[in-house]
Amino acid sequence: MERMQCDNCGYVYDSTEGDAKNNVAPNTAWADVPADYKCPECGAGKDVFIVE
Repeated sequence: MERMQCDNCGYVYDSTEGDAKNNVAPNTAWADVPADYKCPECGAGKDVFIVE
């Protein structure tokens, strides 16, 4: 299980759950999430996410 946290708002991306709001399927590794991914809570870019 891989978890990445948005450094702006604290939203956690869990690879086992994916992100339905952004059409990221469950079991998608963070490295495979598109580069233009935006946090579903605050809209921050993928570059502000940190390892939880």
